[in-house]
Amino acid sequence: MPSLANRPNTALLVIDVQNEVVARAHERDRVVATIAALVENAREAAVPVIWVQQTDAELREGSDAWRIVPELTPAADEPVVTKEYGDAFEATLLESALDRLGVGHLVVTGAQTDQCVRCTIHGAFTRRYDVTLVTDAHTTEDTTAWGAPPPEQVIAHTNLYWHYQSAPGRIARTVSASELVW
Repeated sequence: MPSLANRPNTALLVIDVQNEVVARAHERDRVVATIAALVENAREAAVPVIWVQQTDAELREGSDAWRIVPELTPAADEPVVTKEYGDAFEATLLESALDRLGVGHLVVTGAQTDQCVRCTIHGAFTRRYDVTLVTDAHTTEDTTAWGAPPPEQVIAHTNLYWHYQSAPGRIARTVSASELVW
């Protein structure tokens, strides 16, 4: 049972799997295929799928760069939330969509691991959501030229610290896509 009162449901959150965002992402095709399988499984289990799209100067709404990758297609009844900040809750309609669906537990996938995924899992956790990060369903691009660790280390570190994240009255956990049970 999720920590939020009167929010017993789980939702799959797909963050920023947009053409430009994942164009140079680590293991892009494998991660997108994993997310596609999770979306299909969620739909079969009647688990809501919520899509998030970054909008900014480089990702202008409606542009090809902004579009969700062609391997993934939101269903007509699935919420698509646009955002301007890393945290998908910040100045968006995400919270109202989750409230309407009775969601208190988020299963998180997407890109970029070290930016929008991290911001959103922390944003959800501070808002009292239970958060499951799918360890093999998020990715990032290589920013070692700017001093960051290689992408596989960024992903591994995020999985490691989220596995041990804790706070009163909330659950943070990690699972691989094959271990996820709706």
